[in-house]
Amino acid sequence: MPETNLETRFIERALANPINRAILERLPELGAPDAWLVAGCLYQAVWNAEAGRPAAENVKDYDIFYCGADDLSWRAEDAVIRRADGLFADLGVAHEVRNQARVHLWYERRFGEPGVALNSSRDGIERFLVACTCVGLKPGVGGIELYAPHGLDDLFAGRLKPNPLMPSANFHAKAESYRARWPWLEILDDTPLATGAPS
Repeated sequence: MPETNLETRFIERALANPINRAILERLPELGAPDAWLVAGCLYQAVWNAEAGRPAAENVKDYDIFYCGADDLSWRAEDAVIRRADGLFADLGVAHEVRNQARVHLWYERRFGEPGVALNSSRDGIERFLVACTCVGLKPGVGGIELYAPHGLDDLFAGRLKPNPLMPSANFHAKAESYRARWPWLEILDDTPLATGAPS
């Protein structure tokens, strides 16, 4: 199937989750630069559709990336988090907002390996352990903008492959956690097991 058709299907399935739709509608009001809705709440809507489940089933939280390099203080990030708390309070779901420009400041403390300085939210989207889960949506001039650096074929086919940008021994644990919820997913890894930073 042509990629453009998959892009349309992906956006339709992501928006079938009313929480995703509401967050994307309100995202410009957050006032955070380069803001995207990313990861689980999006790709899980695709897998839930394939499994005949409600789009929002098993979504633990809603991840929002932004990239504000002008102020790398925790205080500035916390101010954005507090604005998000107010903006999305009525939705009744957990959300996590992270400034991608700050990730390298705390990454090593959390994951035990040095973090790489990121220059955009797209840089952050590119760094999830499972390649097909590197997806993000944001409101654009002509509608919803999609970023999927590894394409969408594997996501729709349920093929879980390591992200070549983030080789990690934790890939299998992450992939198995997905397969426990969506048993039809297929784990494909023909690379030697390597250590790396978890997602």
